[in-house]
Amino acid sequence: MENLVCTNYIEKMNNWGAARQPFIFIIDFEMKTPVVIPLDKAAENGIYFTFDNQNNIDNPLVEKKEFTFSKIPVSYERFKKSFDQILLEIQKGNSFLTNLTFPTPITTTLTLNEIFNFSEAPYKLLFKDLFVVFSPELFIEIKGGKISSYPMKGTIDGSIPNAESKILSDPKETAEHHTIVDMIRSDISRVSTNVKVEKFRFLNTIQTHNKTLLQVSSEVTGELPDDYHAHLGDILSSLLPAGSICGAPKIKTLEIIRKTEIYERGFYTGVFGYFDGNDLRSAVMIRFIEKNGSDFQFKSGGGITFSSDPIKEYQELIDKVYVPIH
Repeated sequence: MENLVCTNYIEKMNNWGAARQPFIFIIDFEMKTPVVIPLDKAAENGIYFTFDNQNNIDNPLVEKKEFTFSKIPVSYERFKKSFDQILLEIQKGNSFLTNLTFPTPITTTLTLNEIFNFSEAPYKLLFKDLFVVFSPELFIEIKGGKISSYPMKGTIDGSIPNAESKILSDPKETAEHHTIVDMIRSDISRVSTNVKVEKFRFLNTIQTHNKTLLQVSSEVTGELPDDYHAHLGDILSSLLPAGSICGAPKIKTLEIIRKTEIYERGFYTGVFGYFDGNDLRSAVMIRFIEKNGSDFQFKSGGGITFSSDPIKEYQELIDKVYVPIH
């Protein structure tokens, strides 16, 4: 891991972008241990990815197997303690929305490699034998001078009667999504012009190993300057961390997260992506399983606002602990 850390990742992305050198990047939440390497060197370093139909997998596993998967969530009492701390900060006016996350110990007969290969998700990453990501959330795309971001905020169990109308009409979920979209629009405006919300609050369906989830996204776009290839590192770094996984206002909310969460996120809720020499695509590292020795941790969470119900937020955290294998 240490030999892959790139302390000058912004400069490297700028230089390789200007030279049209394809690369892959994996940037942790705190931006302390970013990895940027040539795209054709990823596999030999134990890094595999898929972005829709793009991947660097030579011999994918094809035969699925029966598996077990169980979780031991943090206690409601411990969750409520952090929830109440965040609610107090919101009441003080220090945050409008704070994303609260926890690690959940899991046991499974699957390996990280099997989870990576068998998971049905659009954006997947296997980083050595350290962690795997099967994310449903695009971060930014850059194509032909246009930058697009797809903030995702709002989750509901698809089996709930009228789930679609319930989440789209829920005042708390609507306010939370508005907050994130406004922040992403502000972030995008720092690096581009003619920023607009192309689509607002559309639904994605995610099939897990034991249920169907509905998640709400929007699309925000802007136009980049002609020389944007030489500033890919500057563009990306100015947008980090992703607004959907921290909250608003970003700087103060990050301070609250550091005070209230009981662990370090590491690469969880960072971003990963690739540049193919012309276009750049990236995803948020949510739906994240980390391996520590023989133990596995699943990291998950959700956004807290002044109107949040702690019981519902606790259940959402648990619902997000799954593998999309069916």
